[in-house]
Amino acid sequence: MELPEELPQLYRRHIFACGTQRPPMHPRGSCGNSGAQPLWERLGQKIETLGLGSEVGFTISGCLGFCSAGPLMVIYPEGVWYRPQSEADIDEIVDLHLQQDTLADNHVVVLTR
Repeated sequence: MELPEELPQLYRRHIFACGTQRPPMHPRGSCGNSGAQPLWERLGQKIETLGLGSEVGFTISGCLGFCSAGPLMVIYPEGVWYRPQSEADIDEIVDLHLQQDTLADNHVVVLTR
């Protein structure tokens, strides 16, 4: 069976945020050890408070594969990766990317394999 050209979408955007927590001193590090949890809590609260839950999916995921760069989140369908460092960064990403449909340039991270 071939994939259809266009599928109905449940959300306009879907955010995946790494919630991996490795032991301290693990050689790969982890987003959890980089302070991710309070940032993702803030993100979930902002989505809910602003009433964006019907158009923005939010999933705390496992490892996204770039452990030393965290905390990391990626927003689809654009595929934009962000590295927020504070709750103010989360607020800016929500305001710019989710509400104004523009990049939060100060927080974009370009990753390579």
